[in-house]
Amino acid sequence: MSAQLHMTIDRIKCDGHGLCAELLPELIRLDDWGYPIIAAGPIPDHLAPLAQRAVATCPVLALALRRTAASK
Repeated sequence: MSAQLHMTIDRIKCDGHGLCAELLPELIRLDDWGYPIIAAGPIPDHLAPLAQRAVATCPVLALALRRTAASK
């Protein structure tokens, strides 16, 4: 088993600033009201640094990264 990185969002905290989608457009798009929609599934290894930056840049700390065990 290997660990996979997933992004989660606390929709109550999110104010819809959209910085995450600017930093990580490969995995995050904005809905009609400017709130993020995160692509399902694990974050590819090559996008992990951008995902960490998006989490760190969120002004209301609504994003988080979680490692989950994945079976092969």
